[in-house]
Amino acid sequence: MTENNAAATGAVKCAAFWGHDGKALAAFYAAALGWNVTQTFGDTAAMISDGTTTYVFYTAESFKAPDWPADELVFHLDLTFADVEAAERRLIELGATKPARQPGGKHWTVLLDPSGQPFCISAAGKNG
Repeated sequence: MTENNAAATGAVKCAAFWGHDGKALAAFYAAALGWNVTQTFGDTAAMISDGTTTYVFYTAESFKAPDWPADELVFHLDLTFADVEAAERRLIELGATKPARQPGGKHWTVLLDPSGQPFCISAAGKNG
């Protein structure tokens, strides 16, 4: 690898998400993934991590969840679980909702997080 190529190679340090309540959204995803809230930033943001991957969640006063599926999604998460049915029940208990539209068939399930943003769950080790 040349010096120029090495300088152009990067890694994702953190992914950030906005919602109506960043700290509550961080708590939801930390519980969903079995991770920890590792840092808070006042009342408006919090960071979660499993030690290798980090997400930060911010409060945006003007946040508006996408009207899925009418609105195109800028970004969403795909989460995998060993037991998808149990995970779905647990995520709904944590505050997720399940929209009527389920385009994934037997491959994945769409849920909406507490801020209304879609994310998908599927079985670990399966693609699509």
